[in-house]
Amino acid sequence: MRAETGPGPGKSRRFQLTRDTARPEGGGRAAPGDAPAPARQWPLLAVLGVTGLGLLLVAFDVFRVGTLLVGLAMLGGAALRWALPSVGMLAVRSRFTDMLTYGGLGLAIVLLTLMAQPHAWVKIPLLEDVLHFTV
Repeated sequence: MRAETGPGPGKSRRFQLTRDTARPEGGGRAAPGDAPAPARQWPLLAVLGVTGLGLLLVAFDVFRVGTLLVGLAMLGGAALRWALPSVGMLAVRSRFTDMLTYGGLGLAIVLLTLMAQPHAWVKIPLLEDVLHFTV
């Protein structure tokens, strides 16, 4: 029995349950349907592979290079989302939202990595002031 919306005699005020959700823009397969599953999701696997490599480097005490790889993986995800019409499961929301999220997180991780102490590779006075103010 389906719940009806709106007030009235014998009708429930509950919202109607969602029957189907729209796929994200670009959420189709990145390779033909007859390709094996990993080949259909190569954009997501590429981003996850680089991120995993970066986390592995962080675990082996190569902090700066590892976190730089994680940030570059996020920026690469934003670039893939922008350039490719179908990116498989890398598409989560609309193209704009995905690019903004991946790009913003990637840029933040890269900037924080370049400013990490000791011996920062980049010094940005405004960001240093914000960091010292918050800590």
